Amino acid sequence: MQLIKGNIHIDQRGIVRFVNDFHFENVKRFYTITHPDTNITRAWQGHKLETKYFYVTKGSFLINWIKIDNWQQPSKDLETNTHTLSDSESEILIIPPGHVNGFKALEPDSTMIVFSDMSLEESKEDDYRFDLAYFKFKA
Repeated sequence: MQLIKGNIHIDQRGIVRFVNDFHFENVKRFYTITHPDTNITRAWQGHKLETKYFYVTKGSFLINWIKIDNWQQPSKDLETNTHTLSDSESEILIIPPGHVNGFKALEPDSTMIVFSDMSLEESKEDDYRFDLAYFKFKA
């Protein structure tokens, strides 16, 4: 996991959020996810080869990730890592290949952008999903 910190500038004209140290050379696509309430947990999806970059544009999300030891039958007691991303902090969380992730909005109608270094077709070939109860989601 890597965290790239940005900054926020606020003046009478509005708010500018930026992460100038994030470079898009490996990004092939992006999508947004909005959670209408705080009761939804999306977990566990991961990739052997794909890198994901998470950036919150509204509200906040608790993000969990786990390094997988065996993709066919991973240990159920693997370490769960966590980080909270918020629109009040301008930062990008990078989850490298070899991990599954899950997340939960901490505020209603929270929205984040997810960037990927693989096309949708490539990602579908590298997609692994586990039931929410398979691993412990740290709240």
